[in-house]
Amino acid sequence: MEIAPSILNADFSNLELVIKQLEQSGVKYLHLDIMDGHFVPNLTFGPPVVKSLRSKTKLIFDVHLMVEKPELLIEPFVDAGADFITVHWESTKHPHRLLQKIRSFEKKTGLALNPATLPDNLEYLMELLDLILIMSVNPGFGGQSFIPSQINKIKKVREMIDRANRKIFLGVDGGINLQTARNVVAAGADFLVAGSFIFNGDIVKNYQELLVICSKAQD
Repeated sequence: MEIAPSILNADFSNLELVIKQLEQSGVKYLHLDIMDGHFVPNLTFGPPVVKSLRSKTKLIFDVHLMVEKPELLIEPFVDAGADFITVHWESTKHPHRLLQKIRSFEKKTGLALNPATLPDNLEYLMELLDLILIMSVNPGFGGQSFIPSQINKIKKVREMIDRANRKIFLGVDGGINLQTARNVVAAGADFLVAGSFIFNGDIVKNYQELLVICSKAQD
């Protein structure tokens, strides 16, 4: 079970301190939301910020590209220090080719599905995937409420992964709190992206509380 805090809701005026707190909590993955103001209505940051953070920590960088034409940004984020690169099914005409490109740099691949996107075509991409990320909110902003209909999608994708017999993380991103975490883990998720829940208050306490709930839900 892995939890990747999304720094979208962190204090950007002191990210180095935030990262140190996460490391002390036992966090292994850091989720970095990249938004371009086109694919989603919000803007965040680009490769220079990721590169700057890379020099501060050995956490695994899970870079989530919510951008148009992600093909143009793979190499810059590889150079910046990304470990995982997740792209959206809806952002490219050639997801197979794009995943191959990420793999060509020996990086882990991820594919995100918006709430209205069917998972049916995933079976043709399984051999190229390390992470499937179910968006349980519409991408673009932190602090949104979980969309309950995504539970059925999580269950369906879990069945697809198990049937393929491949080691692929099943991630869920959006609206994660103690209750929704329990529900999505019970449905088959094993990789949660959490932002506002972790960064609203005591980071260490919130992360560890979430981890305990997820571990119990897996039993």
